[in-house]
Amino acid sequence: MRNPLGRHRRRLLALLGAAALAVGGAVALPGTAQAANVLTNPGFESGGLSPWTCTGNLGSVVSSPVHGGAKALQGAVTDSDNAQCSQTVAVQPNTTYTLSGWVRGSYVYLGVNGGASTWTTSPTAYSQLSVSFTTGASQTSATVYVHGWYAQGTYWADDISLDGPGGGGGGDTQAPTAPTGLTSTGKTSSSVSLSWNAATDNVGVTGYDIYSGSNQVLTVSGTSATVSGLSPSTSYTFTVKAHDAAGNVSAASNAVSVTTNAGGGGGTGFKQAAPYLYEGWGDPPSPTTVMSATGIKWFTMAFVLDSGGCTPAWDGSRPLTGGADQSAINAIRSAGGDVVPSFGGWQGSKLGANCSSAAALAGAIQKVIDAYGLKAVDMDIENTDEFENEAVQAKILTALKTVKANNPGLKTIVTFGTSTTGPTYYGNRLIEQAQSLGANIDVFTIMPFDFGGGSDMYGNTVNAAEGLKNKLRSTFGWDDATAYAHIGISGMNGLSDQQETTTPAIWTQIRDWANSRHIARLAFWAVNRDRPCAGGGVVSNCSGISQNTWQFTSITAGFTG
Repeated sequence: MRNPLGRHRRRLLALLGAAALAVGGAVALPGTAQAANVLTNPGFESGGLSPWTCTGNLGSVVSSPVHGGAKALQGAVTDSDNAQCSQTVAVQPNTTYTLSGWVRGSYVYLGVNGGASTWTTSPTAYSQLSVSFTTGASQTSATVYVHGWYAQGTYWADDISLDGPGGGGGGDTQAPTAPTGLTSTGKTSSSVSLSWNAATDNVGVTGYDIYSGSNQVLTVSGTSATVSGLSPSTSYTFTVKAHDAAGNVSAASNAVSVTTNAGGGGGTGFKQAAPYLYEGWGDPPSPTTVMSATGIKWFTMAFVLDSGGCTPAWDGSRPLTGGADQSAINAIRSAGGDVVPSFGGWQGSKLGANCSSAAALAGAIQKVIDAYGLKAVDMDIENTDEFENEAVQAKILTALKTVKANNPGLKTIVTFGTSTTGPTYYGNRLIEQAQSLGANIDVFTIMPFDFGGGSDMYGNTVNAAEGLKNKLRSTFGWDDATAYAHIGISGMNGLSDQQETTTPAIWTQIRDWANSRHIARLAFWAVNRDRPCAGGGVVSNCSGISQNTWQFTSITAGFTG
């Protein structure tokens, strides 16, 4: 197959040459007036992007890595979007300005629209870029930008400065008019689309800030936006304010209230956003606190194991009913949610390996179904005792076929490891045996972590899922849509055991891809770890990276399939 990066690399070389000529051919520039940084929020210390705007909503403010202060910009570059973040400011005509900033990543650019730019590649440390330009004879505004390059990975930027005199003589102090006619143009269970009439300004409107209640949630340059990551069946009230290059902000637009659609995916397909919650590890949080903060409705409860004699128990030791796990499940259901128990996992005494037959295993699973009136069960098939044992695979699949037949409407899920290109030998055998046994599995969920994902966790996760889709197509004779509808993704938030890093921005990309392909299930390991601890390593009760508390759960709640 041809290298999919080839097209981007050819474009990259062409642009590098053009940039080199532009910078190298610059003539000596006249001196500036007294220098001052005319950018707003140059070091992102506000904790938000405004007044910066980023293409594809791919920019975010992070706490690590930073150059100075406590915050920096992160751009989540994709194959088709260079995650350009820009800011428009007022400038004086026929005046020299110097643009500089600290950047980190592969092929990071700093420049001004219609003028000079420069770039560097510094994947492991911040490096300073600087370029000068002179405004035109009648120019009163300039748009500066920073961006990465297609398919070259995430970049970071910090402490960006545009040194020179501010525009507008004594300074523009007139705010734009308030936007009018704010209305909702569409909604899903996790997003609301908005549009409004443009505001006016004595110099020019440079952007619009969208608010949900009192919280600014998005900044855009046009007169429409889609706010994503919302909770199903929830009422939101939105307003919009305009701003100009001098930082003047208008009054709020009219307010519009919108209730998102119900979750659960709709239609006839099975859709489930269900991160793992483990009551036996990692300072288990209150599930209702997490639900209230994020809008999540489902949890995957870990793990049902064998307490001896093919008898199910939580972790193999906590009672099936009457303990902490049942208390958590009761609380989740009282708050309008539900659970899917996960059987197995990486270690411990597993029912799949220990039960003497498929019938005995089906009986053990049935005890859990009866105890909780379950709608779905997940078999987490891992390690040499289950995943790499084809006889045990067949036992598990046959047991699932039995409980599915005995419990009409029950959904069955199998979860297993993967390579970066799709199922491994044993993953392929699991799928092939599911077909030959007629197990009628609803969801085949891969775990794209600890799989050599390296620095491109988004790209390798998508590649693994596409490989799974192709295997399901060839094995079952399904079309693409049907194959995607039988796929699940179960990631690992933050730092993995192999030091792979999945950031909130990357997880958002994965969720958006999952929604665009209408897959069946999105999960991650684990809600217990969905708390910040930058530099904390791989631990049970936090992610090892900088993030907001419950941020991955909130992103996952936006999965609708």
